[in-house]
Amino acid sequence: MPFFTYFSLFSFIFFPAFKTSAQVYNANYASVVNQCSSSNVLSNLIEYENLGIKRRGTVALDNTLTWLKNKYLSYGYTTSQITEDSYTYAGSTAVCKNLIVTKIGTVYPNTFVIIDGHYDSINGTGTNDNGSGLVCILEVARLLQNIPTQYSIKFINFSGEEDGLKGSQHFVASVVNSTTPKMNIKLVFNLDEVGGVAGMINNTITCERDMSTPTSNNAASAEVTNELITCVGLYSPLNTFLDRAYASDYMSFQSNNEVITGFFERNETTHKHTPTDFLVNMDPTYNYNVAKAAIGAMLHFAVVDASMSNEEFEASFQGSIYPNPAKDTLYVNCGKLDRNYTFNLVDLQGKILFSKTFEQAKQTESISVSNFSKGMYLAVIVSGDKRFTKKIFID
Repeated sequence: MPFFTYFSLFSFIFFPAFKTSAQVYNANYASVVNQCSSSNVLSNLIEYENLGIKRRGTVALDNTLTWLKNKYLSYGYTTSQITEDSYTYAGSTAVCKNLIVTKIGTVYPNTFVIIDGHYDSINGTGTNDNGSGLVCILEVARLLQNIPTQYSIKFINFSGEEDGLKGSQHFVASVVNSTTPKMNIKLVFNLDEVGGVAGMINNTITCERDMSTPTSNNAASAEVTNELITCVGLYSPLNTFLDRAYASDYMSFQSNNEVITGFFERNETTHKHTPTDFLVNMDPTYNYNVAKAAIGAMLHFAVVDASMSNEEFEASFQGSIYPNPAKDTLYVNCGKLDRNYTFNLVDLQGKILFSKTFEQAKQTESISVSNFSKGMYLAVIVSGDKRFTKKIFID
């Protein structure tokens, strides 16, 4: 069943711009969370473990990067949404790579919610540290792929974490701060070591907030972490424990004055950074419950968009955007919408490439797209309080 059709059966909870207000149980969000697959979590943990010790400069690390890319592609993300951030650092000649998958938001395409976790390991396969975080991120990416969100999302898989946060430090310096204007980040949600301990009662997840210097975003971090705690209670069976953030990839963002939050297991494994960090020493059911909590949190943080689907737009207002794919010219038929509207064409990195406001527009307006590269874009029409979004392919 198409997402919009399914969601039209329920009433939406709306959130104002740049603020996530009072949180209550949302049946729409729960319906997505309940699609989280325990078999996916388990099979992905097994596959990750079988890839071996993922140290810098190893074939295993390269193979894990390829494995991750293929996962995202299998979920419906396109090659144009997937980028690599390559780097080296002192003391090593190995080229390491961060993997970034971008999903563009419909209302705030230039503001990003980042969900991240590292994929490298040290001394062992790292099935808990941090295959457990990766499998949660993969489930979030799988289930949100076709769900429109108001804010853009970046799913980031970092390398170099075990060598001192090298991958996230490079990303912040070379991507976040080198973007013009600087990348606008709503928050960073870090998942590291969330697999639990075999043989123990694993029913609590640690939610982490910023308590370090610089302190300018500590209050904002505490606020979003409280929202994270609420999401855990609403969409998973887990209890929560509030603690500080430290020693993982979100700290590279924290040092850059970004707002951070995170998950970490409450029962802490004794097998991290050892040859025995295996699935047999974890609790995959706990890992699955953490994934459910992460899905609920990302639906809340990125804010599900209740904009009209193309079918609803055409049915309600007799409007359309065509052809799709387009070659040289894109046509916008405003149907019964107000003739005063704004058309935006947004790329997969959230950049508005073209914007035009029509006043007293003709029934059908033409827009030249011959100068744009082949690929997928997001067409956005804003007319008063109505918003319509559609994926457009330029051939």
